[in-house]
Amino acid sequence: MSKIIGYLRLMRPINCVMMGFAVLVGAAIANPNILRAPWLYLVYGFTTGFMLTAASMSINDYYDRAIDAVNEPNRPIPSGLIKPKEALAFAFILTAIGFTFAYLTNISCFAVAIFAWIVFVSYTTVGKRSGLSGNFLVSTCVAIPFIYGNYAISSAIDLKVIVFASMAFLSNTGREITKGIVDVEGDKTRNVKTLAVRFGEKNAAVAAIIFYLIAVLLSPIPWLLDLVSVLFIPLVAITDLGLVISSLMLFRDSSRENARRIKKTVLYLFLIGLLAFVVGAVR
Repeated sequence: MSKIIGYLRLMRPINCVMMGFAVLVGAAIANPNILRAPWLYLVYGFTTGFMLTAASMSINDYYDRAIDAVNEPNRPIPSGLIKPKEALAFAFILTAIGFTFAYLTNISCFAVAIFAWIVFVSYTTVGKRSGLSGNFLVSTCVAIPFIYGNYAISSAIDLKVIVFASMAFLSNTGREITKGIVDVEGDKTRNVKTLAVRFGEKNAAVAAIIFYLIAVLLSPIPWLLDLVSVLFIPLVAITDLGLVISSLMLFRDSSRENARRIKKTVLYLFLIGLLAFVVGAVR
Protein backbone atom coordinates (compact mmCIF):
# COMPACT_ATOMS: atom_id res chain seq x y z
CA MET A 1 0.00 0.00 0.00
CA SER A 2 2.82 2.41 0.85
CA LYS A 3 4.34 1.73 -2.59
CA ILE A 4 1.10 2.75 -4.29
CA ILE A 5 0.98 5.91 -2.22
CA GLY A 6 4.58 6.59 -3.23
CA TYR A 7 3.70 6.37 -6.93
CA LEU A 8 0.70 8.65 -6.41
CA ARG A 9 2.90 11.21 -4.68
CA LEU A 10 5.39 10.90 -7.52
CA MET A 11 2.62 11.82 -9.98
CA ARG A 12 1.45 14.89 -8.03
CA PRO A 13 -2.26 14.26 -8.82
CA ILE A 14 -3.34 17.87 -8.26
CA ASN A 15 -0.94 19.05 -10.97
CA CYS A 16 -2.15 16.27 -13.26
CA VAL A 17 -5.82 17.16 -12.79
CA MET A 18 -4.99 20.81 -13.44
CA MET A 19 -3.35 19.96 -16.75
CA GLY A 20 -6.23 17.70 -17.72
CA PHE A 21 -8.70 20.49 -16.95
CA ALA A 22 -6.49 22.94 -18.85
CA VAL A 23 -7.01 20.80 -21.95
CA LEU A 24 -10.77 20.96 -21.43
CA VAL A 25 -10.53 24.71 -20.90
CA GLY A 26 -8.66 25.08 -24.18
CA ALA A 27 -11.42 23.10 -25.90
CA ALA A 28 -14.12 25.19 -24.22
CA ILE A 29 -12.46 28.45 -25.26
CA ALA A 30 -12.13 27.29 -28.86
CA ASN A 31 -15.74 26.09 -28.95
CA PRO A 32 -18.29 27.81 -26.64
CA ASN A 33 -20.70 24.95 -27.39
CA ILE A 34 -18.30 22.56 -25.68
CA LEU A 35 -21.13 20.43 -24.30
CA ARG A 36 -21.99 19.50 -27.88
CA ALA A 37 -18.41 18.66 -28.82
CA PRO A 38 -17.37 15.02 -29.33
CA TRP A 39 -17.15 13.84 -25.72
CA LEU A 40 -14.71 11.01 -26.55
CA TYR A 41 -12.08 13.49 -27.76
CA LEU A 42 -12.52 15.46 -24.54
CA VAL A 43 -11.90 12.31 -22.51
CA TYR A 44 -8.84 11.56 -24.63
CA GLY A 45 -7.58 15.10 -24.14
CA PHE A 46 -8.00 15.05 -20.37
CA THR A 47 -6.29 11.67 -20.16
CA THR A 48 -3.37 12.83 -22.28
CA GLY A 49 -2.85 15.94 -20.16
CA PHE A 50 -3.10 13.93 -16.95
CA MET A 51 -0.75 11.14 -18.00
CA LEU A 52 1.96 13.27 -19.60
CA THR A 53 1.99 15.58 -16.59
CA ALA A 54 2.33 12.57 -14.28
CA ALA A 55 5.18 11.29 -16.46
CA SER A 56 6.94 14.64 -16.38
CA MET A 57 6.62 14.82 -12.58
CA SER A 58 8.21 11.37 -12.29
CA ILE A 59 11.06 12.32 -14.61
CA ASN A 60 11.57 15.54 -12.68
CA ASP A 61 11.83 13.68 -9.38
CA TYR A 62 14.32 11.25 -10.91
CA TYR A 63 16.67 14.04 -12.00
CA ASP A 64 16.05 16.06 -8.84
CA ARG A 65 16.68 13.22 -6.40
CA ALA A 66 19.98 14.72 -5.13
CA ILE A 67 18.46 18.18 -4.72
CA ASP A 68 15.35 16.74 -3.07
CA ALA A 69 17.60 14.89 -0.62
CA VAL A 70 18.41 18.38 0.73
CA ASN A 71 15.20 20.34 0.06
CA GLU A 72 12.49 17.65 0.21
CA PRO A 73 13.91 14.52 1.91
CA ASN A 74 10.40 13.08 2.35
CA ARG A 75 9.78 12.88 -1.40
CA PRO A 76 9.28 9.25 -2.65
CA ILE A 77 12.76 8.79 -4.19
CA PRO A 78 15.06 10.37 -1.54
CA SER A 79 13.02 8.73 1.21
CA GLY A 80 13.68 5.32 -0.37
CA LEU A 81 10.00 4.57 -0.98
CA ILE A 82 10.49 4.50 -4.77
CA LYS A 83 13.76 3.48 -6.42
CA PRO A 84 15.15 5.77 -9.16
CA LYS A 85 14.84 3.07 -11.85
CA GLU A 86 11.26 2.40 -10.77
CA ALA A 87 10.45 6.09 -11.20
CA LEU A 88 11.88 6.07 -14.74
CA ALA A 89 9.97 2.92 -15.68
CA PHE A 90 6.79 4.44 -14.28
CA ALA A 91 7.40 7.61 -16.33
CA PHE A 92 7.85 5.52 -19.49
CA ILE A 93 4.51 3.76 -18.94
CA LEU A 94 2.70 7.04 -18.28
CA THR A 95 4.27 8.62 -21.37
CA ALA A 96 3.22 5.70 -23.58
CA ILE A 97 -0.37 5.99 -22.33
CA GLY A 98 -0.42 9.75 -22.90
CA PHE A 99 0.98 9.49 -26.44
CA THR A 100 -1.49 6.73 -27.29
CA PHE A 101 -4.50 8.85 -26.36
CA ALA A 102 -3.03 11.84 -28.19
CA TYR A 103 -2.62 9.74 -31.36
CA LEU A 104 -6.19 8.46 -31.04
CA THR A 105 -7.41 12.08 -31.03
CA ASN A 106 -5.70 13.41 -34.18
CA ILE A 107 -2.27 14.00 -35.67
CA SER A 108 -2.15 17.64 -34.53
CA CYS A 109 -2.70 16.63 -30.91
CA PHE A 110 -0.07 13.91 -31.26
CA ALA A 111 2.44 16.49 -32.55
CA VAL A 112 1.62 18.94 -29.74
CA ALA A 113 1.97 16.17 -27.15
CA ILE A 114 5.40 15.21 -28.47
CA PHE A 115 6.49 18.87 -28.49
CA ALA A 116 5.32 19.32 -24.90
CA TRP A 117 7.21 16.22 -23.79
CA ILE A 118 10.40 17.38 -25.55
CA VAL A 119 10.15 20.82 -23.92
CA PHE A 120 9.79 19.34 -20.46
CA VAL A 121 12.60 16.83 -20.87
CA SER A 122 14.80 19.66 -22.18
CA TYR A 123 13.98 21.64 -19.07
CA THR A 124 14.67 18.74 -16.72
CA THR A 125 17.96 17.68 -18.28
CA VAL A 126 19.43 21.05 -19.33
CA GLY A 127 17.18 24.08 -18.84
CA LYS A 128 16.62 23.75 -15.11
CA ARG A 129 20.12 25.00 -14.35
CA SER A 130 19.72 28.03 -16.60
CA GLY A 131 17.41 29.98 -14.29
CA LEU A 132 14.78 32.19 -15.88
CA SER A 133 14.95 30.49 -19.28
CA GLY A 134 14.24 27.22 -17.49
CA ASN A 135 11.23 28.84 -15.82
CA PHE A 136 10.01 29.82 -19.27
CA LEU A 137 10.29 26.21 -20.45
CA VAL A 138 8.11 25.02 -17.57
CA SER A 139 5.56 27.75 -18.24
CA THR A 140 5.47 26.71 -21.88
CA CYS A 141 4.46 23.24 -20.72
CA VAL A 142 1.71 24.79 -18.60
CA ALA A 143 0.39 26.86 -21.51
CA ILE A 144 0.50 24.06 -24.09
CA PRO A 145 -2.58 22.16 -22.74
CA PHE A 146 -4.75 25.11 -23.81
CA ILE A 147 -3.37 24.78 -27.34
CA TYR A 148 -3.81 21.00 -27.19
CA GLY A 149 -7.47 21.37 -26.15
CA ASN A 150 -8.07 23.70 -29.08
CA TYR A 151 -6.69 21.14 -31.55
CA ALA A 152 -8.68 18.34 -29.92
CA ILE A 153 -11.88 19.79 -31.37
CA SER A 154 -10.68 22.18 -34.09
CA SER A 155 -8.09 22.14 -36.85
CA ALA A 156 -7.38 25.89 -36.51
CA ILE A 157 -5.97 27.79 -33.53
CA ASP A 158 -8.38 30.29 -31.96
CA LEU A 159 -7.27 33.79 -30.87
CA LYS A 160 -9.08 33.36 -27.56
CA VAL A 161 -6.94 30.34 -26.75
CA ILE A 162 -3.77 32.34 -27.34
CA VAL A 163 -4.93 34.96 -24.83
CA PHE A 164 -5.63 32.39 -22.13
CA ALA A 165 -2.40 30.52 -22.79
CA SER A 166 -0.46 33.78 -22.37
CA MET A 167 -2.07 34.40 -18.98
CA ALA A 168 -1.19 30.89 -17.86
CA PHE A 169 2.39 31.35 -19.03
CA LEU A 170 2.89 34.55 -17.05
CA SER A 171 1.34 33.44 -13.78
CA ASN A 172 3.16 30.11 -13.80
CA THR A 173 6.48 31.85 -14.42
CA GLY A 174 5.87 33.78 -11.22
CA ARG A 175 5.22 30.54 -9.37
CA GLU A 176 8.37 28.92 -10.75
CA ILE A 177 10.46 31.86 -9.54
CA THR A 178 8.79 31.56 -6.13
CA LYS A 179 9.62 27.86 -6.11
CA GLY A 180 13.26 28.82 -6.70
CA ILE A 181 13.20 30.71 -3.40
CA VAL A 182 12.00 27.57 -1.63
CA ASP A 183 14.71 25.43 -3.22
CA VAL A 184 17.58 27.91 -2.98
CA GLU A 185 19.78 25.90 -0.57
CA GLY A 186 19.63 22.68 -2.55
CA ASP A 187 19.96 24.55 -5.86
CA LYS A 188 23.21 26.14 -4.66
CA THR A 189 24.73 22.72 -4.06
CA ARG A 190 23.92 21.67 -7.65
CA ASN A 191 24.83 25.01 -9.27
CA VAL A 192 21.27 25.58 -10.44
CA LYS A 193 21.26 29.24 -11.48
CA THR A 194 17.76 30.32 -10.45
CA LEU A 195 17.05 33.99 -9.86
CA ALA A 196 17.07 33.34 -6.12
CA VAL A 197 20.54 31.79 -6.29
CA ARG A 198 22.01 34.45 -8.59
CA PHE A 199 20.41 37.61 -7.18
CA GLY A 200 19.03 36.66 -3.78
CA GLU A 201 15.59 35.79 -2.44
CA LYS A 202 14.33 39.38 -2.26
CA ASN A 203 15.12 40.19 -5.89
CA ALA A 204 13.65 36.87 -6.98
CA ALA A 205 10.49 37.70 -5.03
CA VAL A 206 10.20 41.03 -6.86
CA ALA A 207 10.59 39.25 -10.21
CA ALA A 208 7.88 36.72 -9.28
CA ILE A 209 5.56 39.53 -8.20
CA ILE A 210 6.01 41.28 -11.57
CA PHE A 211 4.85 38.17 -13.44
CA TYR A 212 1.91 37.65 -11.05
CA LEU A 213 0.74 41.23 -11.47
CA ILE A 214 1.09 41.25 -15.26
CA ALA A 215 -1.13 38.16 -15.34
CA VAL A 216 -3.65 39.99 -13.14
CA LEU A 217 -3.59 43.00 -15.46
CA LEU A 218 -4.31 40.75 -18.45
CA SER A 219 -7.26 39.02 -16.77
CA PRO A 220 -9.96 41.60 -17.75
CA ILE A 221 -9.04 41.36 -21.46
CA PRO A 222 -11.11 38.22 -22.24
CA TRP A 223 -14.25 39.85 -20.85
CA LEU A 224 -13.55 43.25 -22.43
CA LEU A 225 -13.14 41.56 -25.81
CA ASP A 226 -16.37 39.62 -25.22
CA LEU A 227 -14.52 36.33 -25.29
CA VAL A 228 -16.28 35.11 -22.14
CA SER A 229 -19.55 35.67 -20.34
CA VAL A 230 -20.08 37.77 -17.21
CA LEU A 231 -19.93 34.55 -15.16
CA PHE A 232 -16.17 34.67 -15.67
CA ILE A 233 -15.79 37.75 -13.46
CA PRO A 234 -16.47 36.45 -9.89
CA LEU A 235 -14.10 33.50 -10.08
CA VAL A 236 -11.32 35.36 -11.85
CA ALA A 237 -11.71 38.16 -9.29
CA ILE A 238 -10.97 35.64 -6.52
CA THR A 239 -7.89 34.49 -8.40
CA ASP A 240 -6.72 38.06 -8.99
CA LEU A 241 -7.26 39.07 -5.38
CA GLY A 242 -5.41 35.98 -4.19
CA LEU A 243 -2.46 36.75 -6.48
CA VAL A 244 -2.32 40.36 -5.31
CA ILE A 245 -2.41 39.35 -1.64
CA SER A 246 0.20 36.65 -2.26
CA SER A 247 2.39 39.22 -3.99
CA LEU A 248 2.16 41.58 -1.03
CA MET A 249 2.97 38.77 1.39
CA LEU A 250 5.95 37.68 -0.71
CA PHE A 251 7.23 41.24 -0.92
CA ARG A 252 7.03 41.66 2.85
CA ASP A 253 8.56 38.26 3.59
CA SER A 254 10.69 36.51 0.98
CA SER A 255 11.84 33.75 3.32
CA ARG A 256 11.86 30.11 2.23
CA GLU A 257 9.00 29.21 4.57
CA ASN A 258 6.72 31.98 3.32
CA ALA A 259 7.61 31.30 -0.31
CA ARG A 260 6.63 27.66 0.22
CA ARG A 261 3.21 28.71 1.54
CA ILE A 262 2.67 31.11 -1.33
CA LYS A 263 3.74 28.51 -3.89
CA LYS A 264 1.04 26.17 -2.61
CA THR A 265 -1.56 28.94 -2.41
CA VAL A 266 -0.92 30.00 -6.00
CA LEU A 267 -1.47 26.41 -7.14
CA TYR A 268 -5.00 26.47 -5.70
CA LEU A 269 -5.59 29.90 -7.18
CA PHE A 270 -4.75 28.36 -10.56
CA LEU A 271 -7.55 25.84 -10.04
CA ILE A 272 -10.03 28.64 -9.35
CA GLY A 273 -8.75 30.45 -12.43
CA LEU A 274 -9.27 27.38 -14.58
CA LEU A 275 -12.85 27.13 -13.32
CA ALA A 276 -13.33 30.79 -14.20
CA PHE A 277 -12.23 30.06 -17.76
CA VAL A 278 -14.56 27.07 -18.05
CA VAL A 279 -17.61 28.85 -16.62
CA GLY A 280 -16.97 31.98 -18.62
CA ALA A 281 -16.29 30.27 -21.94
CA VAL A 282 -19.33 27.97 -21.93
CA ARG A 283 -22.34 29.96 -23.08
